[in-house]
Formats: sequence, structure tokens, C-alpha cells
Amino acid sequence: MFGKTAGETLVDLLVEWGVDHVYGMPGDSINSIIEALRKAQDKIKFIQVRHEETGALAAASYAKLTGKLGVCLAIAGPGAIHLLNGLYDAKLDHAPVLAITGQVESDLLGLDYFQEVQLERLFDDVAVYNQRIMSAEQLPAVVNQAIRVAYAKKGVSVLTIPDDIPKFEVKAEARKTSSIFVEPEISPSSTYLNQAKAILDKARSPVILAGKGAKHARESLLAFAEHMAAPIVLTLPGKGVVPDEHPYCLGGLGLIGTKPSYDAMKKADTLIMVGTSFPFTGFLPESAKTIQIDTDPAQIGKRYPIDVGIAGDAKTTLDWLVQHVQKQTDVSFLEELQQEREAWWTKMEKEEQDESLPIKPPHVIQALQKVAQDDAVLSVDVGNVTVWMARHFRMTHQPFIISSWLATLGCGLPGAIAGKIAYPKRQVFAICGDGGFAMTMADFVTAVKYDLPIIVIVLNNQKIAMIKFEQEVMGNLEYGTDLTNPNFAKFAEASGGIGYRVEKPEELMPAFEQAIRQTKPCIIDVVVDANVAPMPAHITWGQMAGYAKHMMKELIEEGKIEWPFQ
Repeated sequence: MFGKTAGETLVDLLVEWGVDHVYGMPGDSINSIIEALRKAQDKIKFIQVRHEETGALAAASYAKLTGKLGVCLAIAGPGAIHLLNGLYDAKLDHAPVLAITGQVESDLLGLDYFQEVQLERLFDDVAVYNQRIMSAEQLPAVVNQAIRVAYAKKGVSVLTIPDDIPKFEVKAEARKTSSIFVEPEISPSSTYLNQAKAILDKARSPVILAGKGAKHARESLLAFAEHMAAPIVLTLPGKGVVPDEHPYCLGGLGLIGTKPSYDAMKKADTLIMVGTSFPFTGFLPESAKTIQIDTDPAQIGKRYPIDVGIAGDAKTTLDWLVQHVQKQTDVSFLEELQQEREAWWTKMEKEEQDESLPIKPPHVIQALQKVAQDDAVLSVDVGNVTVWMARHFRMTHQPFIISSWLATLGCGLPGAIAGKIAYPKRQVFAICGDGGFAMTMADFVTAVKYDLPIIVIVLNNQKIAMIKFEQEVMGNLEYGTDLTNPNFAKFAEASGGIGYRVEKPEELMPAFEQAIRQTKPCIIDVVVDANVAPMPAHITWGQMAGYAKHMMKELIEEGKIEWPFQ
């Protein structure tokens, strides 16, 4: 460490922490850091992105997929500002990310210099750790602290480094600290475990709501579900916690969920929330006894009234409950919902097999299902495409990433880039709508540049289709949702990749089968029906009334009927 520049020391510390790549774009206020990365390129790879937002979203996606630190790098001013959207995605989805930004030189701070922005203030809300480096000697300890806090608090650390500091030598008086984070084991309290046992012993229609906090506890969760004869409902971030076709799985919950999940919540007398702080409480039971299990005590009871909270690891807690709670022998409640689930799947299969024109989005997801391997990485963008994937793709062991709490459009492609870097030997798919893909499509060339053979599926309906549906349900006429798109297949070819344009159902499977054999990035541009609405599993009276109002307005606007009050 000593005798090296601060820029070189920064890179050495990243390598010590196990960082093997950084997303970013070079520029004047970080050129000294870029030079240090160049010298260490045999240990750490610099992934040049075309937009810093993509870099931050990719760093967040990498962290979500692997649990490892995602790192992004940007210049002062505009580059740093561009990082914000991806960093907020990491913050809200609790992903450990380090953002390194340049800044004007130390003696120019406060002079309104070119590209000077008060970055500490800018990043104050998004960061769990936010520090400007003041000297070369300070840098090693602060870098270690920033990374340790990002891991400990599962959030974003930001380091702002004035342009002169990476050039200075780190002298012997620099403070020494360790490049290490120790993961704690959170054991549940016996008091609360016994309180939960008392509730579960009396449960007759229990339902489990599992989120991403249960992903490491699949076998324990299934054992508990079997012990309690309790169906499992999944949050969207929790999709894949158990296989979608497992007999105990009812699918998702909420506007993108399934009818059996909705009904299970209405009939439940006991709710067990595992690794989730589900926000859409209108879909949860109105009067059930509720137990919430989470490693973060701050999440327990945060959004929904509970009877017992257990701060502890999901696997440890569920294993204890299986050993101590009376086994549920009455399986009638479970079997009733399993029958509903079969009816729901029959309905979904009918939608998936519809081969009419224009191509229906569920039919595209069925094609993906046929070619995706059990360990394929699925990076799903935001919009109607989220609904189609949540309902129609039946996961087994595939990693599934999405911008969950921020729900930012454009996350699909950066997630796929990160997925291929994390798992180079696996299939990696980005499943996007045309609106979401267009937001970050410039970085398709990044996949080409770094030989990342991802497959981007674009559901192209020339609409911001989810917003169209929302407007109609409100009773409004559609406005501002039309899109003018390029031919995305030709864009892929112009970028150095491979493109497939699919306009007919019979072209769909050949395109998928060819794409998975390619060694270059591919785009499958599928022209789909814009009028297939992502209807909720349970339609409320307000939604029906709003849609009827919209239809009436549309007919009047088109002159097909006259307004009766003139």
C-alpha cells in the first residue's frame, strides 16, 4: 500500500475485497483512477458503458444476483448525476453497491468550477455511507469503511474523490484497517418462537407469503409448508423461491398475481410472512393472525399489523417451527386451493397457446419457457412484460432479477449484461418491453464489445402499454403512450450483434432456437398485440366502472354514439 499512489491503492483495495470488474465511463476527473485500473487489468476489468445509468443498474443487478459488491465509476458533475437512478434501485432493493465519483481538484472546490456539483449533498438520500476523500492517507481506511458498510447495511456507499488525490503517494502514516466483512448469524428469540408456536398450533387455514429473504431457505420453507399444510404465495422479488409448479406454490400476489393467491389471502386465518415486507397490504388478509419473520427488525410490523415478530434467519426459524409446532393433519384448505390453482393454470395455458395475430405476449413467454435452461438468468424489465413473466414463466431454479421497489424502466438490458459477466457459461435473457428497452438500448453495443452473448427479447407493441391500461381503468382516454420504434432486429445487426424480427407466430420458435445457439448478443424483436391488457386476477368494481367510462368516452370521441346531454 505504501509507496503507491492513492489511485493504485484504491484499485488494490477493490481487488482485496474480491471485486473483479467495474462499470463506468472514463473522463477528466477520474483519469488517474482509470490509469490505475489499466495497470491492474489482469486482476480487475473495466467495463466501459455508454451511459452511466446503465453502469449503476448493472452494478445493482450484479449485487442482486450474486450478493457480491457491485461497483460503478463516473466523472464529476454529469456522470455522477447519471448514476442516481441505478443507485436508487440498489438502495430500494437492498443491494450492496459502491459508487466512485470524481470531483474537481481540492483547491478548486467551492469556486463554482467547471462541472463542480455538491456531490455529498446529491447522494445524501441514496447512500448508507457517503464520504469525500480528503487526502491520500485517508483513502485506504475510508474505502474499507465504505465497502464494509455497503455489505453490512445492504445499500449504497458513495466515495467522492477530488481529481488531484489519486495522484498523491500514500505515505506510511496512513491508517491501517482490514478489508473484511463478517456476516452475522441472527438467531431468533425463544420467547417469540414460542408465541408463534401458540398461534400456529391453532391455525386451520394458514398461508405463507414468501419474499426474497427466503431464497436461501427453499428446503426449510417447503418442509414448513408441508408440516402446516399451508400453500405458499410469492412476492414478485420472491419469484423462484420455490418452483412455480410445486404443489404448494400458488404463484404471485397483487395486481400481477394469480386468482388462487388472492383467494388464499381472503380465506386465511393465519398468515406467515417470511423474508418480505409486502407493501400492497390491500391484498393481505383483513383479520388473520400474522407472524412475520425477517432478519431486519425494522421491517417487522412496518407495513401491516402483526401478532408476533421474529427477528431471525428464515432457515433457522422455519427449522425450529417444523420441530416444535403440531403437524397439521387437515389438508382440506390446501387441497381446495390446489384445485383452484389447476383451473388457473388451465386458463393461463389457453392464453399461452393462442396463436392468433397479432402475436399475444403470453405466447412469447411460452416460447422462452421452451428454450430457457434451469439455470438461465432472467433479467426482466418493468411494465406489462413484468406481468407476463410473473404469470406465465414457470420458474425452477433460474435467477430472476428486476427493479422491484423503484420499478425503473430500462433495467432489463443492464441486468443481462451483469448476468453474463457473473455467470458467463449460462444462458442470459433480458425480457423487455419496447419502452423499457429503448431507454438503455445504446448499451447493447457494450454487450457486443465485450463478447457477452445475451439474448434480448423485445415485446414490441409500439406503446407504453401498462400506462395505456392504467389510463383506461381510470376512465380516461389514452394519451401520450404511442411509441415510434426502429426495427430492433436491424439495430442489433448495425451494432454488430444478431437480430431476429418476428411478426408471425410460426416465426417465434425458430428465432428462439437460433438465438440460443449464437455466440454473439442477439435481439428478438417480436411484434405483439398492444390491446392485450394485463388484467388483474381479481377485478374490482372501481376498475370495471373506470374501464366502462373510458369505453364510453372513446365511442363519443369517435362519433359512434352521441352524448345524450346536449
